[in-house]
Formats: sequence, structure tokens, C-alpha cells
Amino acid sequence: MTAWRQLRSALARLLGMTTRETDDSRMQEEMSWHLEQRTAQFAAQGLSDTEARRRAGVAFGARAAHQEAAREQLRSPWADHILRDLRYALRTLSRTPFVTTVAVLSLALGIGASSAIFSLFDEVLLRPLPVRDPGRLVNLSAPGPKPGYASCGEAGDCNITFSYRMFRDLEQRQTAFSDLAGHFPFSASVNFQNQSLTGDAVLVSGSYFPTLGVNPALGRLLSESDDRSIGTNFVAVLSYAYWQSHLGGDQTVLGKRILVNGRAMTIIGVTEAGFGGTTLGVEPLVYVPITMQGLLVPNGEDFEDRRDYWVYLFARLKPGVTLQQAGVGLNGLYHSILNDVEVPLQQGMSDATLAQFREKKITLESGSRGQSWMHQQTSAPFRLLFGVTGVVLLIACANIANLLLARGAGRALEMGLRVALGSSRARLITQLLVESLALACLGGLASLLVAKWTLTGIASLIPPDTSGGLAFTLQPAVLVFTAALTLGTGVVFGLFPAWHCTRGDLVTTIRANAGHIPGARAAARFRSSLVTLQISLATALLIAAGLFMKSLRNVARVDLGMHVDSVVTFQLSPEQAGYDDARAATYYPRVEEALAGIPGVTSLTTSAVPILAGRNRGRPVYTAGFSTAPDVDRGADYNLVGTSYFSTFGVRLVAGREFTEADHRGAPRVGIVNQAFVKKFGMTTGAVGKFFSDPPDTASIQIVGVVPDVKYSDVKRTVRAVFYLPWRQRPDVPSMSFYLRTARPEAVQRTIDGVVRKIDPGVPVEGLKTLAQQVRDNVYLDRMISILSTAFAVLATLLAAVGLYGVLAYAVAQRTREIGVRMALGAGAGRVRVMVLRQVGGMLVIGGLIGLAGAALFGKVAGSLLFGLEGTDPAVFALSLAVLALVALAAGYLPALRASRIDPIKALRYE
Repeated sequence: MTAWRQLRSALARLLGMTTRETDDSRMQEEMSWHLEQRTAQFAAQGLSDTEARRRAGVAFGARAAHQEAAREQLRSPWADHILRDLRYALRTLSRTPFVTTVAVLSLALGIGASSAIFSLFDEVLLRPLPVRDPGRLVNLSAPGPKPGYASCGEAGDCNITFSYRMFRDLEQRQTAFSDLAGHFPFSASVNFQNQSLTGDAVLVSGSYFPTLGVNPALGRLLSESDDRSIGTNFVAVLSYAYWQSHLGGDQTVLGKRILVNGRAMTIIGVTEAGFGGTTLGVEPLVYVPITMQGLLVPNGEDFEDRRDYWVYLFARLKPGVTLQQAGVGLNGLYHSILNDVEVPLQQGMSDATLAQFREKKITLESGSRGQSWMHQQTSAPFRLLFGVTGVVLLIACANIANLLLARGAGRALEMGLRVALGSSRARLITQLLVESLALACLGGLASLLVAKWTLTGIASLIPPDTSGGLAFTLQPAVLVFTAALTLGTGVVFGLFPAWHCTRGDLVTTIRANAGHIPGARAAARFRSSLVTLQISLATALLIAAGLFMKSLRNVARVDLGMHVDSVVTFQLSPEQAGYDDARAATYYPRVEEALAGIPGVTSLTTSAVPILAGRNRGRPVYTAGFSTAPDVDRGADYNLVGTSYFSTFGVRLVAGREFTEADHRGAPRVGIVNQAFVKKFGMTTGAVGKFFSDPPDTASIQIVGVVPDVKYSDVKRTVRAVFYLPWRQRPDVPSMSFYLRTARPEAVQRTIDGVVRKIDPGVPVEGLKTLAQQVRDNVYLDRMISILSTAFAVLATLLAAVGLYGVLAYAVAQRTREIGVRMALGAGAGRVRVMVLRQVGGMLVIGGLIGLAGAALFGKVAGSLLFGLEGTDPAVFALSLAVLALVALAAGYLPALRASRIDPIKALRYE
């Protein structure tokens, strides 16, 4: 029974319905007795009753103030006051464990979610590179016409790449920067003392490390003397992380050989600890001179061709030079090179395009965070999620403010007595704020655990090959943010309750006898306003979650044009192990034969461009009868594939045949095109048998088959014109992705690595997964946004429901006598329930309308993140409102039911 009484008392305190504690009752009796004595003394002097009471209150208050002032002189300094208030606050919170637990849990969820998203926000969009004075770094880009070829990757899209010759011209002649550097990330197989590892490497200019101001942890770093000539600088710098994790921090590695994509390089140094390159998402194992690109990157780019764009550039501003000044000076040089050197090289351009080419400008932007496509791709989603968690926290704060207001109403006597004893209002507000801050600090500590769990969950939603470089840990900046947010919320949700609980007349409050408390109506309006705000915010979040969930459903229903279930995929890169084209051409058939012998494998095929992995290759196509005029789009994507490619994926040809082993080198060139290709190039009378060519290979290719528009690189992207060529007819043999159809995917996955290693243990299996998983990874951002926004919306709705329940329950408790009178006069239980639910309806209508407006605005802002629907989808809006209405009515029905069961006789005795 004791436990039950404690629980009942805690619940009553949560709803703000407690009466005076025993010591409060004694204090009230004592103070009332003293006031009555003073009043009697003034009445004996012939004063009226009203005047006697007024003078008694003034005299008693003056006396108490004098005594309090005397005691203040003997009290300890300000810090001791705060410590005493803190001890009192902790005792107060411990007396109501249920209330404290609910409040701490609400704050922990709100602050923890915000801290987790801020951790990603900080890591991806805010945190500068760990280099010398990163604020002086500048990224260069050259948007505009780029006739020729462009290659880009994790460091950014092709708009920001430069040709190698342009990079060297700018490096030698620019005067705006102290240094200008180039780099290009690439995949590499690294072998040191027969220990192989596949990962990332970076081609860098000799000015790369000096521009960044990075120092070596061992040996020396690359310098300008290491990239003076093409293909002659066989030196490498190890990353500190690779040196520590795989080489054990061996101090004797300098001068030893390391194989990078089969090329022997001499180790000359190790980067300093904490430096992981300039591209988020890329964790380099080694850094090699950019002039070695032709030897280390299969089918690499051209050094001399000014129409081949592949180098990423960044620079360091000279002291005293602004970004605008640097831009003016650099573009003068850039335009000179464009017009004098590159314009004469352009062919097939219209006058309008050539004019745009002449007017191209180099744009400069801050390079403090390096260069990475993740900055651009994740900026909008992370900002959106950060705002969503802020809304959840705001709803949690509103709940705590309502709770403190309800508790404050029960402490009106305590506040009145403290004022009577001479405490100033500022002193009381300080004490109450200390209590709210103590509550916030408890919530802030618990939020660290919530944030860690949230980050772990987010990490599971991001593919491993995409999350490279992301720590998913609580860094110092995140801890500072959490502390600031904790203190801020403590002040926000505690300030109004503290201000409200310390107002009112001294004598009226002491003599209130649990009756009317000054400011109760204002507090009730404020509490109702807070709940209405919670409903509006929850409405907006529910609609946002609904939009993202429907968008994800649309993505999941996209017709890929193929069957991806029961298919296992992986990649092999024999050229990274030193294979030339001739060896690779014989290696792949051996692997295919061995894989076909695995029990359960029913068919297999290969492709140079992995399916639905976000990669693509394209080039211009020439066909008979199609215009070759300037600016005509002749581009098409392409893929090099193996035999049985389409049958392995269950794709039926529209016309013609598939590739066979007879389509080998030396046989007539053949190709297969999709229906988008047929439509684009006007082959309406039948494409099979017609010819096309793909420069620089000008040999005619005969179309032997037409296939449906099968998805190529992205699930959500509309299929463009695509042509397929048999890899066996190519003189150059690239890396290959393998696809095995089987009824036993898990068993086959466990077998593949051993089968491949038996052929050559030096060629590692990369990216082993099911094709269905690869498809999910392709849309991971959509899935992450949908799951997180839904989780936060559900949390916000539950918090809003708790707030609504608390306000209604408190209102019912405050109106107990009124409800009793109504029922005594004949009001039925149903009418009482309607009266309470009418209040729910009012808040729901107002909050819902505000939420709809906010959701409509959100839909416009987030429209680019949605797939297959508008940001104002009426079905989503209607369903979200219906869900919220049901939750709100459920939260309001319990107080309404309790109100309808009030005993009129007991209610009339309530006060």
C-alpha cells in the first residue's frame, strides 16, 4: 500500500493536483495566526476591518523583510546560494520520482536526437580539415561547357574538374595564391610484404601537402621535385591510419617497396596523425604523385589533352588577399589561357556554345572542409533532419513547461511564504530556474546515451562503402553542443513557470485556503497555447514523415526492368594486381568457369559498370541519318557485358539476340541497344541490323539486339539511351562485376572468396553482397530520411499526446467543483465528456490548421527529396490529420471519462 500511495502521489504531482504538504499546512496556520493577531491589534485602535488587514500585511511583510535582510548579511557568497538551491532542487526532484523520470526521459529523447543529427551535421558540413589555418583554403571549380571527356568521383561532380594542362598553366602563372594543388582519388590494391589490402589512394601534386600545411610523422612528404616528369616518380607516402593499423607503426618502412596496383613504389614518408585526406568518404591508404596516373589508374586520363577534365584543384590564399580579389586575378589569367590556347582546339561547337566557353569563369568557395560530393548530396537531408529534431525538442520543452506550471500552482503557498519572509522575486526565480536546470542536466546526461544509440542506428542505414571517414561517435564539438542545448532548454522551459509562480499578492496567496490562485487563468491559457503549438508541430512532422514514407514506397515500386532477387554480386580488379589486358582476358573466363561449378548457381554474367551502383559511363554516338550539327545531343551511356547478361536478370529481348562466346576479339563488332536508344536516334523502322560507332573507336558496330529500358546506374533516374558491347571484343579489359543467380544466395556468398582465391590469391573479392542489397544501398538516403523522419514524428506525436493529456487532466482537477455543480443541476455524464472533448477539438482544429500551413511550406522546400509525388499530396495530408485526431481524442478521452464519473457530493466538498 505504501508503494501505491507513493505512485498515486507522484501521478497527482505530474498532473498538478496535489494539495499542501503537512509542513505547508502548519506554516499556513502559523502565518495566518500571526496575521490575525496583528489585524486584531489594528482593529482595537478603531480602524476598519479592511484597513486593519492592510496594515497588518504591510507591517508583517516589513518585519519579515527586515529579518530576512539581517540573515542575508550572515549568509555565504552567491556560489553558496546556488549550491544550496541545487541541493534543494535535487531533494525536490527526488520526492517525485515518477514526474522526474518522465521529464528526464522526454528531455533525453529530444536532446539526444538533436545531438545525434548535429554529430553528422558537424562531421559532414561544419568540421574543418585538420590542417594549418583551414580558413585560408579555397576550392576551385570551372562550370560551363566542357567539350571532350570528364572524369569525376567522390571529390565532386565533373563541373569542378580541370584538365591536367590547365592545372599546370594556372599553377605556374597564378599570383593570387601562395600555393595551388591538384588531386584525384582512385581505387587501389596495396600490397606490402605480401599483405594485400584494397581501398582508396590519392594522386596528388607536389604542392598538395605544402598547400595544406601537413607535416610528416615519419620521413618526408611529396614535394614539387616528385612530380616534375610524367611516369617516372615511383614514390609513395603512407597514411598514418594505414601505417598504424596494418604496418604496426613500423619505423623502418622508409625506403621499402610497396605495390600500388601492381607497381612497385618506394615509401618515403608517413602523414601526420589525424590527417585523412581532403575528401570526406575517402580514406586513403597511400598518396602517390599525380604524374603516375597513367601507370596506376587503368584506362586512365590523358595528361596532354586539354579536353580531358579530371583534376580537382584547391589553393591557399596569400596573406591579406580576399576571396574576391583572388577571383578577379585568377579569372584574368584563366580567360587568357582559354582564348589564346583552348578556343582554337574546340571543334563542332555552335557560335552560342563557343561564346559560353569563352565566358567561362573559375568560381572560388571556401575549402576549409575539403572537396567531397557528400557535402552537396547530404546538405539538404541533414539540414532537414536537424530541423525535425529541433521541433521534437521544442515539443518536449513544451511538455516540461506545462509540468512545471502545474507543479508551480501547487507551490503557490510556498512562494507566498518565502515572499512574506522577505525573499525577493529575483531570488525565487533563481531558485526555480536552478530546479529546471537541474532537471535539464539530468536529461542532458541521459541524452548522451540516446545520441549514441541514434548514431548506431544511423550507421546501420548507411552503406559501408559510402560512410568511409564518418566516425559516428560523440566528438568534443557534439558534447559542447549538447551542453549548450541542455542549458538553453533548462532556461527556456523554466523561465515562464518561474516568472508565473512568483507573482501574486502576499496576503491573498497566504489566505487563499486552496481557492483561487492569482494568474491561474493566464497560466491555463499559456498551457493550452503550448499544447496547441505541440499539436501543430506534430501535425507538420506527421505529414513530413508521411510524404517521405510514400516517397520511399514509390522508390521501392520502381520497375527496374530486371529481376534482382536471388542474385549475388562482387567485383574483381586484376589490373590492380599487375595484370595487363592479355592476362585479364584469360583470367576472367577461368573465374567464370570456376563460379559456374558452385552448387546452386544457375547462371552468371559480368559487366564493366556495376548495376545500380551509382556509376555510369557515356560517350557520343554516331548513327546514319542522325544530325551531327553543333550542340546536338549524341550522348549515350554504355556498358561492357558478358554472355547471358540479359537472361541472367530475366530480361526478354524486344528483338534480336544476346551476346555469345562467338562475339570475341577479331569477330565482327556487335552491340545491343535499349528502346530509349532506338527512340533517341530515330531507328523507328527496326534497329536490328543497323550500325553505329562510338569514338574514339570509329569502327562500325552492328546492332544485333534491342532490350527494354532496364535501369542502369540509379533506381530513381529515368533510363537514358544505353548501348551494350561484349567485353570480349575490347582490346582493353577493365575491372568486372560478376552476377550469379542462385536459389542459395547465403551459401554461395560463403563459397565465392575461396573459389576466386584458388585461381589467384592476389586478386581480392570486393563488394560481395546480394544485388537486392546493392539496390537498397542505391537509395540509402531515401530510406534513412524516411525512417528517421517517421521515428521523430511518432516521438513528437506521443509527446504531444502526453502534453494534451496532462493539460486536460489538470483542467479537470481544477474544475472539479464546477463539474460537480453542473452534474448536481442535472448535467449528464455524456454532456460532461462532450464539454471536455470540446476543448480537445478546439486545440486540435487550431493546431491542425497551423500544422497544415507549416507542412505545405515544408513540402515546397523538401520537394527535391521526394520521388513520385508532390509536396502537398492530399492523401498524405488527410491520413496524417486522421492519425493525429485519433491520438488526440484518445489522450483527451481519459480525462473526459474521469470528469463524467465525478461524485457531485464529493465535488462540492472539494474546496
